[in-house]
Amino acid sequence: MKVVLALPCSPKKIVFSLAMEIRNPVDLFGSGHVVKVSAPMVRYSKLPFRTLVRKYGCELCFTPMIIAVDFLRSAKARDSEFTTSKGDRPLIVQFAAKDAQVLAEAACTVSPFADGVDLNCGCPQRWALAEGYGACLLNKPELIKDMARQVRNQVENPCFSVSLKIRVHSDTARTVDLCQKAAMAGVSWITVHGRTSEERHHPVHYDAIRIIKESLSIPVVANGDLKNLKDVSMVHQLTGADGVMAARGLLANPAMFAGYEETSLQCIRDWIDIALGHGTPFTCFHHHLMYMMERITSRQEKRIFNALTSASAVLDYLRENYGI
Repeated sequence: MKVVLALPCSPKKIVFSLAMEIRNPVDLFGSGHVVKVSAPMVRYSKLPFRTLVRKYGCELCFTPMIIAVDFLRSAKARDSEFTTSKGDRPLIVQFAAKDAQVLAEAACTVSPFADGVDLNCGCPQRWALAEGYGACLLNKPELIKDMARQVRNQVENPCFSVSLKIRVHSDTARTVDLCQKAAMAGVSWITVHGRTSEERHHPVHYDAIRIIKESLSIPVVANGDLKNLKDVSMVHQLTGADGVMAARGLLANPAMFAGYEETSLQCIRDWIDIALGHGTPFTCFHHHLMYMMERITSRQEKRIFNALTSASAVLDYLRENYGI
């Protein structure tokens, strides 16, 4: 069953449509192995995709980044940006925020339906920086501390996690200082994308992630350029991180955490069943398949498949060409 949030005048007055058991996602990091995490991806890391990657070894999923102030103001934004189901756990809701009370209220709103919230401190896009979101916060450690404390103080569930996703400063010492201050304020773990906010396709600074990990007592998740299961082991060895987070690698191969080198036909079948069962809009349904089939189709096949304009045309193509 999907949860659709309806927010009355106060988040504390929400009527819950699902009774969720209390759990602590931090416990995953005490399991003795590298935790495999699906990244927050705008448009893509929604309920159907999260359902798919959970079938293939993903242990912790994030929602797409949601702008907290819009989420609180608009029922339409809540209904379109956040849906979940009873099996969609453990789940972390990522928010973009720049005001401590706004983040705390958003956290209170989703706390019955998720296991934690994550504050985006790494988005490098111009619109986010112009609004004071994302990587802007890397230069505001006191604000980050205040936001973490307000969430801790106002969410009643003691097992509810508060995490950060950051990029690194060119001066690693500044990043270490930020992370240590966040940990002191009660942050549960920190995901580190090993690039600065100015870098896009540059090599990942795994050395910086290791230094950050060694400076903290809370878990650290490494993020950046994970494309297969071998990369999981490699990144863990280079950084000592407690978990790894994949984004584009999972889009291209949702089964990568299960050890598949490329998307299997069974994974494609599973996506079709899940996506159509959730009523996924065609554009999203089709785009996921484009990513998933990138490595297994020729240039000519891509040209034909990417030009299809309906779910029925996609299903016909897959049946005729791949026996799906």
